[in-house]
Amino acid sequence: MNWITNYVRPRINSMLGRREVPENLWIKCPETGEMVFHKDLEDNKWVIPASGFHMKMPAKARLADLFDGGVFESLPQPKVAQDPLKFRDSKKYADRLRDSRLKTEQEDTILSGLGLVQGVKLVAVVHEFNFIGGSLGMAAGEAIVKACERALAERCPLVIFPASGGARMQEGILSLMQLPRTTVAVDMLKEAGLPYIVVLTNPTTGGVTASYAMLGDVHIAEPGAEIGFAGKRVIEQTLREKLPEGFQTAEYLLEHGMVDMVVNRHDIPTTLAQVLRILMKQPVTEAEPLAKTA
Repeated sequence: MNWITNYVRPRINSMLGRREVPENLWIKCPETGEMVFHKDLEDNKWVIPASGFHMKMPAKARLADLFDGGVFESLPQPKVAQDPLKFRDSKKYADRLRDSRLKTEQEDTILSGLGLVQGVKLVAVVHEFNFIGGSLGMAAGEAIVKACERALAERCPLVIFPASGGARMQEGILSLMQLPRTTVAVDMLKEAGLPYIVVLTNPTTGGVTASYAMLGDVHIAEPGAEIGFAGKRVIEQTLREKLPEGFQTAEYLLEHGMVDMVVNRHDIPTTLAQVLRILMKQPVTEAEPLAKTA
């Protein structure tokens, strides 16, 4: 323990009336290096105003932004076994779960809600990347299945916003089992004739890409999102070839037919509402044109 840092400095600061300044007041743009005040970034939906770079958006903020007036019904988080394998690497899995819950104030990586998006009722499912990299485990898989069941009960579409590094290794085969489980849940929606839309955000990789993230009726992607299965470096080492510029980005996948459109985050609610009205054979409002692909 450093007694100067932990005792002397706080005493001096209290005597002089100095307050600790939070470290996250300014956010650096990964593309340009520009420093942006955190409140300006939040007000602009976590999009850097000057460069247009799309930062990761917290799950709670995305749900509040998506639904009309920020009003929606939060779907309960299913209860599952905690740390069934008693997994430990450099840190106990139970401790990782505890730390992530304190950091995000969420039970696990998935948040789901039911509400209206420009008058269209839907269920939305959002990954929180800050919860162990948005990884897919038993809790996340069960939450997605329950969200699909709720959409079936409400006879409404389901929209999912993946942001994940893939399956959660700390749960081993139990995590991998969520790939077929979520795939079956999506098939239930399709058999019922209900639209299933995927909005690919940065990053969408691994087992999530290999399952429900690529099963949408329509695939929308945010600008610059990294989308793929294996990482670029792993592919290059395996093939012993240099990959093309922009490989695995949303724009590259749009050009090669893997996604249907690339849409700015500000335009996503309007785009979703109009695409869903078309799929459900409802009148499309003329107030806003369908967002153009990037």
